[in-house]
Amino acid sequence: MDWLKNKISPPDQEFLQQALLRQMQLTKPPGSLGVLEDIAVRLAAMQQTEFPDADRVWITVFAADHGIAEESVSAFPQSVTCEMLKNFADGGAAISVLANQVGAKLEVVNAGTCKEILVPEVIHSPVGAGTKNFLRQPAMTREQVEKALVVGKQAVARALDDNAHLYIGGEMGISNTTSASACASAILNIDAAALTGAGTGLNVDGIKKKEGIIRNAVRKHQQNLNSPVAVLQCLGGFEIAALTGAYLHAAQQKLPVIVDGFIATVASLIAEKIMPGVIEWFFYAHCSAEKGHRLVLQALNVKPILDFNMRLGEGSGAAVAIPVIRLACTLHNRMATFEEANISKE
Repeated sequence: MDWLKNKISPPDQEFLQQALLRQMQLTKPPGSLGVLEDIAVRLAAMQQTEFPDADRVWITVFAADHGIAEESVSAFPQSVTCEMLKNFADGGAAISVLANQVGAKLEVVNAGTCKEILVPEVIHSPVGAGTKNFLRQPAMTREQVEKALVVGKQAVARALDDNAHLYIGGEMGISNTTSASACASAILNIDAAALTGAGTGLNVDGIKKKEGIIRNAVRKHQQNLNSPVAVLQCLGGFEIAALTGAYLHAAQQKLPVIVDGFIATVASLIAEKIMPGVIEWFFYAHCSAEKGHRLVLQALNVKPILDFNMRLGEGSGAAVAIPVIRLACTLHNRMATFEEANISKE
């Protein structure tokens, strides 16, 4: 775990100021492009360049199973996790289609499914055969948490080897909204009722049951929830821990990240608690329809780019934000200045 001690540098303030100055010189009223200006300016500072670039995007989808599925907290059976791994590999999942459409590189990582699955297109890095039922015992051992964090770190290393401009982490795992809600409840000290949504499509009674399970689980482990890593160990999932490790390493390596929906945002919250300052390297793609997402975004004091009522996960919302980020870069890089266009500002 020594790599977690590596410091994080903030985005370059000199390039930030240069980008702000350029925005003031472009042929438009200052601030008239709103969030598009903010995106370009921040990305220029992250990439330490006058002209930010979002052409090369790397997406990793981490998949894993959850022991808490034993409590019937999902509308889908646990077997769907493995079935979706095959669907990702075959190109039939939403994130597969989106990645292909925007020209992003997509990899799929098995971080720990209950059943062994041998699909050549899937990177197999299982931490274990799914987590334990955290209503009864800690979801993971300390060793498993550390291993899962490294699975994420390794994914970012592959993205860096490919000279990616932006990194997206996606997730898939039946019952992982239960795990994410539990982690958020423990870290933010917010009751489960405010954070628990329908997930894969639970009805009102199912959501109430899920709330109670999360509340009881957090209460059971309360004395041991004394650090963000301990929260991951007691209540997390292998894919959530892998996302957390990916975010930490990306920030250490100055690789900008597009954070997806509720589960990905909870992972970013955990990463920020482990290493304050990492969120300076993150763009938040969208506000999920999943109930707790807006609360977690507010706790982080960040604003998402989009609000499309999505709640799929997989990195899908982040992929949808890619064209917006690319347009922000194109406007920043290619618009004429008042001087170039020979237009008077007075």
